[in-house]
Amino acid sequence: MFITRLISGIVLVILSVIILYFGGAVTLGATALLSFVGIFELMRVYKLEESVLAYSAYGVTFLYYIILYFGKTGLILPLMIVYLLLVLSVYVIAFPKFHDKEVMGAFFAFFYVSVCLSYVYQIRVAKDGGMLIILVFICSWGNDTLAYCTGRLFGKHKMSPVLSPKKSIEGLIGGIIGAGLLGMIFGIFFNKFATPIKGAALWFALVGAIGAIPAVIGDLAASAIKRNNEIKDYGKLIPGHGGVLDRFDSMIFTAPIIFYCVKAVMNFAGI
Repeated sequence: MFITRLISGIVLVILSVIILYFGGAVTLGATALLSFVGIFELMRVYKLEESVLAYSAYGVTFLYYIILYFGKTGLILPLMIVYLLLVLSVYVIAFPKFHDKEVMGAFFAFFYVSVCLSYVYQIRVAKDGGMLIILVFICSWGNDTLAYCTGRLFGKHKMSPVLSPKKSIEGLIGGIIGAGLLGMIFGIFFNKFATPIKGAALWFALVGAIGAIPAVIGDLAASAIKRNNEIKDYGKLIPGHGGVLDRFDSMIFTAPIIFYCVKAVMNFAGI
């Protein structure tokens, strides 16, 4: 199991590097594909993967990424409003076939997976995005690794005994501090290879620490959904890891936070 997980992890890293290196349409296409799979996995949890609600979520995801590709971000909010009206219309017309929770699940699936995950692409195509995207991995995978190591060495107090018995408060703190330190190191390299920012090391240390918090929430939220619905994994697409939502759960929450944190730093620095 460990070998399978390790090999899958290495393959994921290689694919991620290639996809993010090319950026543009390649990154958008890969992110959109992950979104489609993620929505399918989540809707399958609710036993709706082949319902009209699921196809509505797939359709709006396609339109959403088309809008992003052409940079028409002003259309995003209207699209979301129309989508909400669409799923409510399905709810009313098909009543009582679908319950209110299923309709809310369809809207949630689009926002939670497609919209949040799309910020990986939005960061990549931003100014100096080729470097800034590294912050997402620092705050998700980097934080997770350091939290695990800290928890193994010093963990004594359970953070969420029912939801995730192996996670500790010490691990949480270690992950946040570790992500902050990685962010500081990132800031030093950022000033050498991208647009220099005064105090970049401290700014990105702060971004790293802040970004680690939603990574933890994203991980636990994905686990909570699985426990509520009594499933072990969202899928089997990635050997040893599960599905897209199992592997990218923390990144889904982290990417939007990193995007807006970096935007705030750039605005403050006048870039």
